[in-house]
Amino acid sequence: MNDFSTSDQGIIILDKSVRSKLPHAAVVLDVPKHGASAWASTFRINVQLPEGEEQSYFLKVSTGHHGRESLKGEFESTSAMRCITPDFVPRPIAWGTYESLPDTHFYLAEFRNLTEELPEPPLFCESLAKLHKNGVSPNGKFGFPFVTYNGDLPQENGFTDTWEEFFSNGLKHMFELNAERAGPCKQLEDLMSPMISKVIPRLLRPLETGGNSVKPSLVHGDLWCGNAAVVLEDDAPLVFDPCCFWAHNEFKNPDLQAYSKSLH
Repeated sequence: MNDFSTSDQGIIILDKSVRSKLPHAAVVLDVPKHGASAWASTFRINVQLPEGEEQSYFLKVSTGHHGRESLKGEFESTSAMRCITPDFVPRPIAWGTYESLPDTHFYLAEFRNLTEELPEPPLFCESLAKLHKNGVSPNGKFGFPFVTYNGDLPQENGFTDTWEEFFSNGLKHMFELNAERAGPCKQLEDLMSPMISKVIPRLLRPLETGGNSVKPSLVHGDLWCGNAAVVLEDDAPLVFDPCCFWAHNEFKNPDLQAYSKSLH
């Protein structure tokens, strides 16, 4: 992206909407590029506070309707996770729209110095268990009050009473999204009906019938080794880029198998 006052090195002029979310009277020193994203542009904002101390912030910028909704979803997801496990995610500060470019949007958070190492499994799993165990769905249902994005894919987060219904709705949504973006596929169309009407009920319905129940747990939604790191100062595990919803606590845990293998 090069339509919001950027150069090869970073942002030249920081939009007023972003500046308004920084500490009062802070002087912006520079806004270099930082990190990488397939769907957005990411930066580090370095400022000098009135007392002379320097401080940094993380900025993600995207454009269009999906860009706006994905950044909003990231802010709301990180905020929800921070209410349960405040040390497991960066502190979200704000999201919004550029004053100078109404089709350009931003997400602002605290900047954390991270290493390229992966978290130690015991510390990481302890934080993940706290997230899944200690949260309480605000209405006792599965879902999330905002659309969240797995990469550039909007998720179906409408609230449901059962895990089976939520999972089915999400899978149908992904089938439809695939057809919309990639075109019709008869093989997938033939698979969808038996998957929704037979396979999912057979596998998931027993979890919530015959006296069984599933407690909705807040899940990260896109937890893999690329969205986890170690804080430089204290070696604490940190995760980012969430696309949260209230789900079965083991949802997406197969992705952690790849995370585990990458540690060896």
